[in-house]
Amino acid sequence: MEQVLFRHNRPGRCVTFAEYRAEGGFAALEKALSGMSPNDVQQVVIDANLRGRGGAGFPTGKKWSFVPRDIPGPRYLICNCDEMEPGTYKDRILLEANPYSLVEGMTLAAYAIGVAHAFIFIRRGYEEAAENCRRAIAEAKEAGLLGNNILGSGFSLELDVHQSAGRYICGEETALMNALEGRRANPRSKPPFPAVKGLWGRPTVVNNVETLANIPAIVANGAAWFKGLARISEAAGTKLFCVSGHVNNAACFELPLGMSLGEIIDGPCGGMLPGREFKACIPGGASTPFFTREHWNVPMDFDAVARAGSRLGTGGIVVFDRNTCMVAATLNLVSFYARESCGWCTPCREGLPFVKDVLARIEAGAGREEHIAILREHVQYLNYAFCPLAPGAMGPVEGLLRLFEDEIREHIVLGRCPFGGKG
Repeated sequence: MEQVLFRHNRPGRCVTFAEYRAEGGFAALEKALSGMSPNDVQQVVIDANLRGRGGAGFPTGKKWSFVPRDIPGPRYLICNCDEMEPGTYKDRILLEANPYSLVEGMTLAAYAIGVAHAFIFIRRGYEEAAENCRRAIAEAKEAGLLGNNILGSGFSLELDVHQSAGRYICGEETALMNALEGRRANPRSKPPFPAVKGLWGRPTVVNNVETLANIPAIVANGAAWFKGLARISEAAGTKLFCVSGHVNNAACFELPLGMSLGEIIDGPCGGMLPGREFKACIPGGASTPFFTREHWNVPMDFDAVARAGSRLGTGGIVVFDRNTCMVAATLNLVSFYARESCGWCTPCREGLPFVKDVLARIEAGAGREEHIAILREHVQYLNYAFCPLAPGAMGPVEGLLRLFEDEIREHIVLGRCPFGGKG
């Protein structure tokens, strides 16, 4: 099973600059700056069908193509390493093991877009990852692979690390830009989109850590090679799946896109914990609707997971056994989102605490039949929020209603949680 992002990993420590270079690191940058135009780099990423690994799954090269080339003045590139969604920790794992792929990937992306100043926006608490990035930047500069006139090509790039104060809303790209500018981290109205008017009013691209770290391998090996890594023809590349919950081996794995959910759980995860039986999981981070045993054979790829009623998202898989109360699990997730709402719009500011209260009543044994209809209405109402936070937060609620309505009703009929509140 070929590795892309974990290819340079060392057991228990970060790879060194010398080791990364010896294993072909920065060869893609040398290839691009010596014989490829910015359009060539952008086109190979488009052809590779690299989709954003931060959650939305939007085609990366297409996103770059939205940046206007005829507007004078600076453009910006931002790496989003806010990563505050429960169940998602892949970017931390990646940067603690190897920050150099990100630095090289950002340099290639900046070259393709025409960016001279880029930023790594990283959440407070990721101290080791941030320090690794700072060290990698310094080493790349010293080697002439970053900074002024990189490799004598005439292309220059300054790369800075910014540690945020930390809020979930900073993962939304326009709120992230407000935070980077020193403003309150509220989302901005779109259009105009960041590709036209972003950071400091200039054209800006925001990509995820995992997305950018894939760029060197794509440039070095080509689009056909990258697409050939996936298990199914509609997918391309590998994916970092961070697994937690009731499995024997909860860890972050690099696996081909298109592996089935069951293959992941029974394979690298080592199956369920002794004596436990699979009941459900979150397939793509805390904002995605649940999967059950009926989804065991669903290929874990963006389109296949969407067709099955959920989202691949960040690839954060949280596994629940048969003793888990799905009402309690959903309440736990909604409580996080209610706390992390920025308060900018009414559906999110007022709706999420209300949904949290309804779920808490049901879990405590004070639920009524009408609460099911109220929850179902709010799945629709919160789609009118200003940004994706509230609709995402309702993903698990929608899954709860669709897949576990009988369990909700059992709480109401019994007047208590039949699982003892084990979420």
